[in-house]
Amino acid sequence: MTKLRLIFMGTPDFAVPVLDAFLQAGDEIVAVYSQPPRPAGRGQKLTPSPVQAFAEGHGLPVRHPVSLKTPEAQADFAALKADAVIVVAYGLLLPKPILDAPKFGCFNLHASLLPRWRGAAPIQRALMAGDAETGVCAMQMDIGLDTGPVLLRETVKIGPRMTVSELHDELARIGAPLMLRAVHDFADGKIAPQPQATEGVTYAAKLSRDDGRIDWTKSAVEIDRLVRALNPGVGTVFELNGERIKLLACEPVSATGMPGTMIDDAGTVACGTGALRLLKLQRPSKSPVAIADFLRGLPLPQGTSLLGTRLG
Repeated sequence: MTKLRLIFMGTPDFAVPVLDAFLQAGDEIVAVYSQPPRPAGRGQKLTPSPVQAFAEGHGLPVRHPVSLKTPEAQADFAALKADAVIVVAYGLLLPKPILDAPKFGCFNLHASLLPRWRGAAPIQRALMAGDAETGVCAMQMDIGLDTGPVLLRETVKIGPRMTVSELHDELARIGAPLMLRAVHDFADGKIAPQPQATEGVTYAAKLSRDDGRIDWTKSAVEIDRLVRALNPGVGTVFELNGERIKLLACEPVSATGMPGTMIDDAGTVACGTGALRLLKLQRPSKSPVAIADFLRGLPLPQGTSLLGTRLG
């Protein structure tokens, strides 16, 4: 396997196993690009991204330019004379001069079975949509949004109770060796990229707080998928007595009633179709608690309506 001179571009923890795989393979990582440190925690202390923390812990130089569109940034990038660029959830679009700079091009690990779920939130959108399967694709990048040809792909079944954390970790686990094999096989002339299908294209739009607002008129199955897809992360919320209550875990049950109404005293709420048993919730400025503890502090007797006013 040819040893490569690489630039790595990534930010979240999903990208760390890929960087580690290339390091373990003996490739030369000449620079790591990551998003700048962001305020985090109660003290809002500037905190480096997981990729930056990992890279610095292994003695790798880290860069975090605000933009890659300036001539200066592009000249600095080209001066590294990389054989290839590995991109995993970096957070900035790469302009054409960046894409054209490395010898073999730029390669991206994308967490979906392209062309389904191109875009920013493929793992969450697959769960929200109730997809039976998803996967990872190692692709060669072009100027479009996840439109480049695919080198290798691997499929993962989505279990009926799988959470976003579980799916994220499984895709990261299989993605690292897949990306390593794809880039090296391409550099060694063993595989050729294949164009994506023109049918079945969907887009995984960036998530916002609006996505997590619970609509009790939807089916219990839909709401359950939403909760499993957005926690942790954007989170799922409903309003009760002026409080924003986070719903962290639930499960569908066979029951009916007026949507948004508690149908027993144990935390079961009717939905547009079916019902949900609430399992874990969090009040503002409080710790997450199981439903029994929640009800001791804030009872939700049968007949209580959860149809609050629009959240601000």
